Amino acid sequence: MGILRFIGGIVVFFWIAGLFLRIGGGLIHFLLVVAAIVFIFDWLSGKKSKR
Repeated sequence: MGILRFIGGIVVFFWIAGLFLRIGGGLIHFLLVVAAIVFIFDWLSGKKSKR
C-alpha cells in the first residue's frame, strides 16, 4: 500500500498548489477526495493486518 500513500501525497500537493495558483478548478477537489478515500482505506487495512 506504499504506492497508494505516494499517490495520495502527490494529489494533496497538487491540491494545495491549485488553491494558491487558482488552477484545476473542480478536478483538484475531486482528486483530493480520491486521495482521502485511498488514505482512509490504507489506514484501516493497515490496522486490520497488524492484529
